[in-house]
Order: sequence, then C-alpha cells, then structure tokens
Amino acid sequence: MTKPEILKAGPSGDDLATWMEKAATLSEALPYMQVYAGRTFVVKFGGHAMGDPTLADQFAHDIVLLKRIGINPIVVHGGGPQIGEMLQRLKIKSDFVDGLRVTDQATVEIVEMVLSGSINKQIVTAVNRAGGLAVGLSGKDGDLVRARKLRQTARRSDSNIEKVLDLGFVGEPMAINARVLETLERSSIIPVIAPIGVGDDGTTYNINGDTVAGAIAAAMGAARLFLLTDVEGVLDREGRLIGEMGAGQARSSIADGTITGGMIPKIETCLNAVENAVEAAIILDGRVPHAILLEVFTERGVGTLIRSEGARAGA
Repeated sequence: MTKPEILKAGPSGDDLATWMEKAATLSEALPYMQVYAGRTFVVKFGGHAMGDPTLADQFAHDIVLLKRIGINPIVVHGGGPQIGEMLQRLKIKSDFVDGLRVTDQATVEIVEMVLSGSINKQIVTAVNRAGGLAVGLSGKDGDLVRARKLRQTARRSDSNIEKVLDLGFVGEPMAINARVLETLERSSIIPVIAPIGVGDDGTTYNINGDTVAGAIAAAMGAARLFLLTDVEGVLDREGRLIGEMGAGQARSSIADGTITGGMIPKIETCLNAVENAVEAAIILDGRVPHAILLEVFTERGVGTLIRSEGARAGA
C-alpha cells in the first residue's frame, strides 16, 4: 500500500500578499539579527504598557523572541502608579519633589514590597508563560546595584540660591555588579530587575527605574538602551518625531526649550549611557504594539535614537 501524497495548497489573492509582506519583513530583519547576535539590550519597561494586559503580554513575547535569536535582553521595570495605589490603600501620605517620590522609612518598605514583590513577579510570570526563562532580581541581590543617597538641589525662584532637598531614602546608583548579569547571560535566563539599591551600610534605596536601566546598560556595554514611555519619542517644536539625534543636538534642544518637563531626565539618562560605552539609547512609545521589534528590526524605527557625537549617524 502506497503512502498517500500530501498536497499543500499554495497561497493566492489576499493570502499571497500577506505572506509576501511577512517574507519581506523577515528579509529586512535578518541583517539586524546578525548584527546584534550575542549583544546586550537593556529595556526599561514602564508606563501604560505595564498596565495594559495585552501590551504587557506582547512585551513578554518580544523579550523572549530577542533571547531566542541570540540577543541578551535585560529588563528593568518601574511601578510608580502601583506604589501610589498601595500607599493610598495603607493611608500613607506621599509627596513628590521634581518628579521624585519623597521616601521615608515607611514608604521605602512599601516601595520595596511592591517593586520587588508583586510587579517583579508579574513580569517574570509573563515572560515564563511566553516561553522564556525569567528570574526576578532587585538591586540587593548579589549586590547588583550599590547605591548612595541622592543629593538633589533646587533653585529658589526669587534668587540664585540653591537649596539641598532631603528626599529620604531616594538613591542613585554608585556601582553595578556586572558579574551577576554576565553569569546570567551565559545561560538562557532573562533577568527582570526591580530598581531597588543597597547602600554600603545596608540601607535600602528607592531609585528611578530609568536611572537604574542606564547604569546597567553602561556597566554591560550594551548595544542598546530602550526607555519605553507614554509618548511617541522626542518631538520638535512643530510636534514632529525626531528620529535620531546626536548628543550635542540633544543638549541644545534642552537649552533652547524644545525638550522640556519629564523628557529632560530621560534624555540625560540616555546621554549618560551613550557617553559610557552604550552604542545608542532609544526613547520609544511603549503603547505601540511590538515597539522594540519595530525599532530594532526595521529600517525606519519608531522612536528617537540618541547617539554620542563620535558614533556614525544611523548606526
């Protein structure tokens, strides 16, 4: 008895156009896959994308895809809204100064609980469900993020006198233990990091997630630092997306008022990263499905890429 012949119907009409489009996308992506194989991407995950189950699920699948094709993703997450909700539930008052949460002893305990606990494990679970192998860490694990108290100053509006602000247990990275992450990179594990740091005396510090991501990217010599935000990217005075800018242009845009508000610290994080061994930093809209893949594997990209003055444009 002969084996039946298996017939495969070829695509036609609209199906053919769809498959050709997919083939073109894969063809466009292949050179980028080859360039970034074995390199490190640090991704700050936060904003609307974190709170939207569909976008969070897509993000997890995209991170797993990066790992499967040979790129080493490191995820750093935020959690400001979730911290705020928990503080409200517990009736703990919380104030902000220049966008930073004033963190007393009671607050820092809640911050650590929310960031290192529920949020971190939600992201780890999502990555694992997407087929990856994620492990949750905070900056305390393996002395990953050594921190010190953040010294913040403010200038009085009626004079040039600067005042030192006491933000409590708000810190800044002092040193990153890259050996921990290098060890994980040699395995199939994807690190998911909560932005908590530890001082020399064991003090717990709450650190801005963008800042931690930038410090880790610099310590790892990452090919790319991605900051997912709730805006399209950096916009010019006419509201148009700036696709790429050098460090000098970024600084000039801050000085002339083109870049304002909460975008300034993000730009400063990117500038610090690209001036410390990171090849490029990208600010992109986390509300766009598969934003990271579109940015990395297509010619045009979808965010604002920032590079050092010595880097080749378009690199």
